[in-house]
Amino acid sequence: GLVVFGRRWAIGSDDFVLPGAFELFVRLVWWIGILVLYTVRKGQFNCPGGGLLHSYLLGLLILLASIICALTALVYISMQGTISNPGPRKSLPKILYTRLLLYFPEFIWAVVGAVWVSDNSVQCEKTVINGVIGTVIASWIIIIFTIIGVVIVFDPLGGKKTFYLPDGASRNLESSQSGQLLYNVKSSATRVWEKRIRLLCCCIVQDDDHRVAFTSIAELFRNYFSETDLVPSDIAAGLILLHQEQDKMENCPKDPEEVLCHSPSSLVTDDLDVELENAAHYMLFAAAAYGWPYYVYTNPYTALCKLNGDCCRNRPTDSDITGSDRHNFHFGSILKITGLQYRDFIHISFHNKIYEIPFFVALDHKKEAIVVAVRGTLSFEDILTDLSADCEDLTLEEVLENGFVHKGITQAASYIYRKLINDGILNQAFTIAPEYKLVVVGHSLGGGTASVLAIMLRNSFPTLRCYAFSPPGGLLSKSLADYTKHFIVSVIVGKDLVARLSMPNMEDLKRRIVRIVANCNRPKYQILLRGCWYEVFGGDPDDFPTELDGRSQDALSQPLLAEESLMVHRSPSYNALEEESHLNSPPQYPHLYLPGKIIHIVEECSSKRLCSSDIKYTARWSNENVFSSILISPKMITDHMPDVVLKALNSLSQEHGSCLSC
Repeated sequence: GLVVFGRRWAIGSDDFVLPGAFELFVRLVWWIGILVLYTVRKGQFNCPGGGLLHSYLLGLLILLASIICALTALVYISMQGTISNPGPRKSLPKILYTRLLLYFPEFIWAVVGAVWVSDNSVQCEKTVINGVIGTVIASWIIIIFTIIGVVIVFDPLGGKKTFYLPDGASRNLESSQSGQLLYNVKSSATRVWEKRIRLLCCCIVQDDDHRVAFTSIAELFRNYFSETDLVPSDIAAGLILLHQEQDKMENCPKDPEEVLCHSPSSLVTDDLDVELENAAHYMLFAAAAYGWPYYVYTNPYTALCKLNGDCCRNRPTDSDITGSDRHNFHFGSILKITGLQYRDFIHISFHNKIYEIPFFVALDHKKEAIVVAVRGTLSFEDILTDLSADCEDLTLEEVLENGFVHKGITQAASYIYRKLINDGILNQAFTIAPEYKLVVVGHSLGGGTASVLAIMLRNSFPTLRCYAFSPPGGLLSKSLADYTKHFIVSVIVGKDLVARLSMPNMEDLKRRIVRIVANCNRPKYQILLRGCWYEVFGGDPDDFPTELDGRSQDALSQPLLAEESLMVHRSPSYNALEEESHLNSPPQYPHLYLPGKIIHIVEECSSKRLCSSDIKYTARWSNENVFSSILISPKMITDHMPDVVLKALNSLSQEHGSCLSC
């Protein structure tokens, strides 16, 4: 992070190349335009107000020339060095101070121009007046965007973070002083993150659960972001480099042993085909739980017309539905997606708070099942549930495999469990269809909640099955994940980010970003420009030279000086305090895994970029270790979307059906 005005900012000294070059282009065009206007009208300033206009244009030419010189120097210096080697850019703060000082005369000139234009006594030519108006507008736009930029890159903790930088690392503090300072820094960081979260969630009603969640999530963010001296553009460059490195690894030929490991037996293949057919069927229920947003998203042209036509038709009695469903849009969408009749629904809940997510219970006559479908993330409350990533014990009677689980998801599962059991919803369902089996399904947050709910219900319903589509990766401890292989099937598509999302994986991603960014010998602007071209148009991954090239495997396990330069520097007493706290307490975020047996669906396509037709999917049984690292890809978000999961499952199910008919 750049240190100016005695504080750290969320921008690097090499981040001025692209915005500076753009502003330099605008200023050059502007300067040439004013020069042409001044030259053409040089002898025609005899109109009322012409004297002030002459001085204004002359001063503006000088001011723009000064700004162009400052910007040229700023861009040139910012292009030097690398992300972890800011030495060649050490003179940039002085140039930046000069550039910022030029905003004062520019502001004054913008005011003078606005006053001259608004003066009714001015009788100069319209072309000149329009030129001055354009100049005034351009000046104010640049000033406003500069202020917005300063607000964006302002780091509320910048004043405290400068203590950790190399200039402050040599300060000798007593242990008590450093301990108090460390506590103050951590407390301030937690408060800053808590304020940000409260601001984002300002539109929802906040109670005690929200306040506890805000503090927990703030501490999570503080722990994750406090250790590195990276700015957002550094992270973007790291993700680009990681993506290209992954693509190079994928293009390498696989070992014969690895290929043999993925060659399933016919028995396993038959079992996979059956589960894929079931998953394709139950994914409709998981998608339907999203209600009208999903239906409109997948049918953008006809959904509203169809829902408006059905809004006043039959629906369950009021006792069967809880929560708000204005105009019957949610329930109408569920009917359209599942193809069920309204009388097939036992209970529908649209009630949504933190740790309390919507779900419905319905009779599936085709599969002879009572289906409990849990909705995924669709609101701020759901996001808070997702981010409550602390671990807690799951205590269940007669289950020896108790272990750690995701706190927020477990509380959501407990809420649905109480509703199903205490309110007699499942009793009512089995009274109507006693021979049916129980199936719990969900996507994303709903998939994680469905998995924990299935564990809770397992003792009472031994034949229970659960299908978790794209569940969060950091969900169950190893013992519980192994226990669920008997009754839970997880379905993951491609490089889905959420299925790989856990705190250990995020820490691993941070280490990989720091490592690859610190050791790349190219300037950041080259990495970003080449990366954008690669993401949009494809081609071969760029072979960026790094300091890792040519080093032995043993040496790669040791951090380089460049990596250490991107970590926050602490005094020895800080390290002692941190090490002591880690030794005396268990890890806050232990390794958690995906639930049940895992089906991994991979897209195969003839072209690597922008392929929309001729898509073929393959599926195979996988294990939780495959998802122990976050993969960077343009599809890491889209592979998680419910419509993509449903499309992949339907494609595989239809392919299997056509093979059977053959």
